[in-house]
Amino acid sequence: MEFVNSIINWIYYGIVGFTAIIMIYNLIKEKSWEKEVLYILVIIPFLLRLFGLK
Repeated sequence: MEFVNSIINWIYYGIVGFTAIIMIYNLIKEKSWEKEVLYILVIIPFLLRLFGLK
């Protein structure tokens, strides 16, 4: 059971990391400062989860 939890945990961190990378890429590409602020506000919870700071 502990092995299954570990696998699910790694998959979860992979999805969160992948999503954060995509959002950071879009943030770098964005020209409008309003959308940049929105991306930053959305990225913060993903990064906190990725680093385990919930």
